[in-house]
Amino acid sequence: MSTKVAVVTGSNKGIGLAIVKGLCKAGYSGDVLLTARNEALGKKTLELMKAEGFKNVLFHQLDICDKSSSLVLGKFLKEKYGGLDVLVNNAGIAYKVNAPESFEEQVDVTMRTNFWGTLWVCRALFPLLKTNARVVNVSSFFSKQSLDQCSPELQAKLRRTDMSEEELCLLMGEFVTAAQSRAHEAQGWPSTAYGATKIGVTVLSRIQARVLNETRPGDGILLNACCPGWVRTDMAGPDAPKSPEEGAETPVYLALLPDGAKEPHGQLVWDKAVQEW
Repeated sequence: MSTKVAVVTGSNKGIGLAIVKGLCKAGYSGDVLLTARNEALGKKTLELMKAEGFKNVLFHQLDICDKSSSLVLGKFLKEKYGGLDVLVNNAGIAYKVNAPESFEEQVDVTMRTNFWGTLWVCRALFPLLKTNARVVNVSSFFSKQSLDQCSPELQAKLRRTDMSEEELCLLMGEFVTAAQSRAHEAQGWPSTAYGATKIGVTVLSRIQARVLNETRPGDGILLNACCPGWVRTDMAGPDAPKSPEEGAETPVYLALLPDGAKEPHGQLVWDKAVQEW
């Protein structure tokens, strides 16, 4: 039997690193791939992990904003492991409140990373998902808060249970285009780049779960979005109430749902509890 493998994107620090450690501490029986865009930083983190006794952690470079990078990772996983057992899409970006970049630039970069980057990783790696695989897309409670700030018409679209991936991609593109001319609020969107991208991640997760039900019935694959909470990281700042280890609890819980479990699936999960969308 081939060795099991879990991939955690954006995991050289913060919540991602805590998820890698959490999987190991929970007794994950396979290899855990720590990934980072910057190879030097990723390898440095790996050295520290090995020094702490995490023997089943490996490093692989991954830039989620580079489609070819995801394809290279996919080729490695297929050749070494014959597939993929756990995927945690953690990599993401959020600008500080006082960031000097224009709103237009923030929208462009945040959408390209949080939504499109996550989507590209999924498209590259989903064909490798094994029976009983687990996929966790790290979203945010801001996705729900931002959804509530959308116009009623837009909320209805984003809550549709039959939305296609193509329709969602068009909506995310419409937000970016509208934001470039500062027309997004007039079109029913909230004025938050991060929130809009995380709406995209949560809705994408709902779509992906439905498609997996349709295309791989009986394979036992479970996919969910989650909110780690407000966590003390470089991105969220030092005043957040949760430690990275506490933020990793829900992603690790979802990544290790036992074989035979039927739910949660296609849900937004916060503190291990399903949230209404």
